[in-house]
Amino acid sequence: MDSLNLDAIAVVTNIYRIAQGLRNKMEREVLSEYGLSWTSFSLLYDLWIGNSIETKKLAESAGVSKSTVSNITNTLERKELCYRKVDNRDRRITYVTITDKGRGIMENLYPRFHKGEVEIVSSLSVDEQKNISALLRKVIKDNHFGFIK
Repeated sequence: MDSLNLDAIAVVTNIYRIAQGLRNKMEREVLSEYGLSWTSFSLLYDLWIGNSIETKKLAESAGVSKSTVSNITNTLERKELCYRKVDNRDRRITYVTITDKGRGIMENLYPRFHKGEVEIVSSLSVDEQKNISALLRKVIKDNHFGFIK
């Protein structure tokens, strides 16, 4: 066996740990109060920003399958936070649109979510935050891990 690249192991392990840690923290401290999972929040956030988005693009943005988007959309529709509409010109395309109720929840929830984001990186200087963000964007882009916003 070739020698292990310990630096690569450390980077990937730490990315995984921080992703799991922040997801758990946000679900526990903010999202659970609204009955939202991380992925359902992610979809609702995209809809809040984009208003109406094709299911395929929602899946790409969240890094999940179209069937996962469909399942989460079902749940969000039951809570009256969004609705689906088939494209009139191409019946194969479905759009998901945020409702006024969904928008209201995001307007209430997001300031608390953002406070959590700030807390998570509060031990880093602004320059360190910019550096880590740029480096992570590079890894995301080089590996085609979804949209770069």
